[in-house]
Amino acid sequence: MRNTYRPRLTRAIAAAAALIATACIVAPAWANNVIVLNSGEATLSLIDETTRQVVAKIPTGKEPHHLMATPDNSSLIVANSVSNNLMFIDPKTGKLQRWVENIEDPYQIGFSPDNKWFVSTGLRLDRVDIYHYDGTNISIAKRLPLAVMPSHIAFTNDSKTAFISLQVSGEVAAIDLATQAIKWKMKVGNVPAGLWMTPNDKYLLVGITGSDYVAVVDWRTQKIIKSIKTGNGAHNFRSLADSKHVAVSNRVASTISIIDEDTLTNVGDITGLMPGPDDMELSADKRYLWVTFRFAKHIGIIDLTTKKLIQTIAVGRSPHGIYFFDRAPVTGPNGG
Repeated sequence: MRNTYRPRLTRAIAAAAALIATACIVAPAWANNVIVLNSGEATLSLIDETTRQVVAKIPTGKEPHHLMATPDNSSLIVANSVSNNLMFIDPKTGKLQRWVENIEDPYQIGFSPDNKWFVSTGLRLDRVDIYHYDGTNISIAKRLPLAVMPSHIAFTNDSKTAFISLQVSGEVAAIDLATQAIKWKMKVGNVPAGLWMTPNDKYLLVGITGSDYVAVVDWRTQKIIKSIKTGNGAHNFRSLADSKHVAVSNRVASTISIIDEDTLTNVGDITGLMPGPDDMELSADKRYLWVTFRFAKHIGIIDLTTKKLIQTIAVGRSPHGIYFFDRAPVTGPNGG
């Protein structure tokens, strides 16, 4: 019997690509742009930062969880984990630039600080894929099995080591990028997720989503030196750009904690939020923290002067990654 599934699938993919291309072509240009990924409905929302209004919604591939600018900031990469591809768009306009296919299960993505390596974690495939990057092209260097459920990424500033959180096994793994080999793995807690390097790579912070704290890891000796109590579901990090503090989203508690990176203490919590705070981004003047609420179909804007949620904006289902075009790229991947 003739296999009719593949032609139907090919036609469906072509039709979906045409729809996305059309949507991107008609997307309006806007000066103060914020891009939010709606992972539960395969779209991205374009928001004008000045008016705080959604100006367009554009189709993506299936389950776009995380996004990151290319090192030169000329493209924004949307990682479509279930579609197994990357979508490059113009961050100024939202227009489609190109697709990169056969990137399997790109859940979280990140460029090493020296821009030579592009790393993708395969959450459902229990694998980390390491690619060469030459400024334009992405080519596979090694597919590295790594169980169980690799999710978030952090790099040392010398680009020698990538750290990966393993959500089910409760570990963090260190990968030697030059050899693409696992250097070590260590237990850190129940459902580790977001990773963050403190200044001068002194410590690795790990959000323990299955509990209520951030683990402080001396990664050179593979020892946990401290636990910082934050809130239930401690998940992802965002620098507050003063070189002193980093925000931690607590997805279950629906709060955000502020950690002093010198004293390694929680210096205050932001409360009164919608359910499931996840990824965060700063306004250009560093006054406002924008946050996606995974469980509420909204994003929120927090005034960092008052530590209060001042506005919410309806977007799509399960908003996850968030990106501002006019920001300098943050070292490491964006997303939670």
